Amino acid sequence: MNVYDFDGTIYHPDCAVSFALWCSVRHPSLWITYLPKTLICLIRHKLGRVPRYVFERTFFSFLCKVDDFDIQIERFWDKHENRISAWYLAQKRPDDLIISASPKCIIEPIAKRLGVNCIATDYDREVGAFVDNLMYAREKAAYIFDQDYPDIENFYSDSLADTPLALCADKAYLVTNKAQTLNDWPKLDVETLKKVHEKIETGWSVHL
Repeated sequence: MNVYDFDGTIYHPDCAVSFALWCSVRHPSLWITYLPKTLICLIRHKLGRVPRYVFERTFFSFLCKVDDFDIQIERFWDKHENRISAWYLAQKRPDDLIISASPKCIIEPIAKRLGVNCIATDYDREVGAFVDNLMYAREKAAYIFDQDYPDIENFYSDSLADTPLALCADKAYLVTNKAQTLNDWPKLDVETLKKVHEKIETGWSVHL
């Protein structure tokens, strides 16, 4: 089984950010009800006044405000499916697993189109809350272990925060250059481990 992160790995840019902008264009009320609050929360987070999870929850709140979500997500992927990296499409297999911190309601439709399985953050659009932890960094590896998935042959990600899952694979690749270039996963020397820790502790599930 091959396992892939999604945003920045086989898709560029970030699907949650792209979809938020997509919905804002088609639902102009979001410019008043969503964007100002989100920008203020982002600034407060940058200043250290609110934790990351509060910003994440605020950012994803737009999903609760789109009453025609099912229509918009399909139209979004009609337009953006061609951003899936060519290198991935050339090696795609039916037993591939996409694992992403982006909401499942955004990831699942494209995974179905690709004909592969997916694991993503479970976000309840009815109440505007995460059902469980973000599928980010350590949580990805923990989920794989808990669900007793088959051995991972190859793992691909654009972020060192995914090192816990990279260590579970026979071979891991760090994807760079806007989801176009594959590199061997860096050796875990002291400097790299420091970067891994910083990514896990300070990174976001969305690429802003």
